[in-house]
Amino acid sequence: MRSLRLAAFGWLVPGGAYLLMRRYFQFAVFAVLVWATFAAGLVLQGSCRWPQPEELAGLDTFTALLFKAGALAKVFAGAPYLAAQFFDSPTFLSGRLHEYGTTLLAMAGVLNALAVSSALDLGKAKSR
Repeated sequence: MRSLRLAAFGWLVPGGAYLLMRRYFQFAVFAVLVWATFAAGLVLQGSCRWPQPEELAGLDTFTALLFKAGALAKVFAGAPYLAAQFFDSPTFLSGRLHEYGTTLLAMAGVLNALAVSSALDLGKAKSR
């Protein structure tokens, strides 16, 4: 049950699993990395939307799956993603740098997933 709580809080608050483990330096590093990367992605007008059926029409199954996986990676960022959805981030393709922004948004999600995974692994090693 402790692992589930660490994972859920780590997803919602970037680096939050480390915060629950009282590892403040790791928490600060991951929190700053995820929030800064996500903010840079939004500034560069990256897309936070889930691909719509019209956008996936005519694509083969594998390509459509890749588009959905890219959107899911952004969800892993947790609170930054939820905040972007709440404040209605810029629409897809509204700027020239949208590809860089979208890549940074996905990278923020991957960094947060890495933080959760690392904290869970550290927690398991500590409990042995």
